[in-house]
Amino acid sequence: MLTKGDDFPLHQTAEPIAYSGTDRNFYDRYFFNGYNPDGSGFFALAFGVYPHLDIADASFSCIRNGVQHNLHASRELGMERMDLEVGPIRIEVIEPLRVLRVHIDGEGIRAELTFTGRAFPIEEPRFTFRNGPRTFMDYTRMTQNGHYAGWIEVDGERIALAQGCSGTRDRSWGVRPIGAADMQPHSASRQPCFFWQWTPVNLERRSLFFHLNAHRSGTPWNTRAAIAPDGAGHDGFVETPAARMTTRHHPGTRWPAGGELSIETDSGPLMVTFEPVQRFQMRGLGYTCPRWGHGLHHGTLAVEREDFDLAALDPLAPDMGNLHVQILCRVTTSDGESGMGTFEQLVLGPYDPWGLTGYVDTPVSG
Repeated sequence: MLTKGDDFPLHQTAEPIAYSGTDRNFYDRYFFNGYNPDGSGFFALAFGVYPHLDIADASFSCIRNGVQHNLHASRELGMERMDLEVGPIRIEVIEPLRVLRVHIDGEGIRAELTFTGRAFPIEEPRFTFRNGPRTFMDYTRMTQNGHYAGWIEVDGERIALAQGCSGTRDRSWGVRPIGAADMQPHSASRQPCFFWQWTPVNLERRSLFFHLNAHRSGTPWNTRAAIAPDGAGHDGFVETPAARMTTRHHPGTRWPAGGELSIETDSGPLMVTFEPVQRFQMRGLGYTCPRWGHGLHHGTLAVEREDFDLAALDPLAPDMGNLHVQILCRVTTSDGESGMGTFEQLVLGPYDPWGLTGYVDTPVSG
C-alpha cells in the first residue's frame, strides 16, 4: 500500500513506507516533558505508531495541586504513518531536529506547546537486548533538551508556561514489547528483570544526559553520559560510558529520592547532585499501564480521561503500573552550574546490587 510517506525520500528498504521489516513489535515514538524553572507545571506527552499492529496511540499528562491529569487516545492507523494525530492529540514538526509543536484539545484538557531545541539531538547507543532466543529490544533513540512556550488548560483554568520553561523530547524507533503480551514460553525462560535509569538535565549553559540499562548483576548492557553545550552541532558533544549513579530511594518504594552522578571528563570527575521536587507517574503516558499500554487495540477511535491523586498511589502495586516514575529534581554540579532535570527509573524484578529478589521488595542500598 502506498501512503503519504512514499512521496518523501525516507525509504529504508525496497518496500513502501507503510511496512517496517517483519517484527510485529516495531514501533515509532515521540516523547516530550517540560517544567517551569521553579519546578511547577510538569507536563509530558507520548505518541506512538505501531505499523504491524496498525495502531497509533497518544497520551498527554500534567500535574496540578498534587493531581496528575491524563488524557489517553488510541485509533486504528489505516497504514498511514504520516498523520501525527490521534483524536484530541496532535504533533507538528515545524523544523526537523529543532522545533516541534503539540496541540491538545479534549475531555477538559487543552494545550498549545512549542518546543525549541538547545542543541542538535544526541544519538544514544543502539539498544539491543535478547531474552534467550527472542529480541526483547532493538531500537535507536535521539534525545534533545530545549525550551517551551505556550499554555495548558485544565477544566477551564488556563496557565501560561513560565519564562524559561524547559524540558526534554526524544524520538525512538525499533523493537520493544508492545500490544498484547506474547504468552508462548520458550526454553530460555527465567525470572524476568529490567533495570533502567535516565536523567536528562537542563543546566544554565548546557544539557547533560545519562542513562543506564543493567543486568540483574548490576553490569551495564547499555550506558552513556553526554554533555551538550548550547548551540552544539552533531559533533559538539562530550560523550563517555564512564559514569556512575549512586541512587537514594523513598522508603518503602522503588522510586528514586535523588542521587549523585559522577561523570569522568578530561579535566577530572564532574559530580552532579539530584534533589527531588515532585513525582510524575509514567503510567499516565501508557508506560506499564494495564488499560492504556502502548499498542493495545481500543477500536476505531477511543478517548478517555484519567485523574489520580499522586499521594494516594500504592508504590508497589504490581497490577497498577506505579513502579515507573520520573522524579523532577533540582540539579547542581561540582563546577558551579545549576538547573532542573528528570530522574526516570524503572526496576522490575530482581536487582542484586540493591538486594532486590522479587517484584514488591524494596532496595536495601543504592
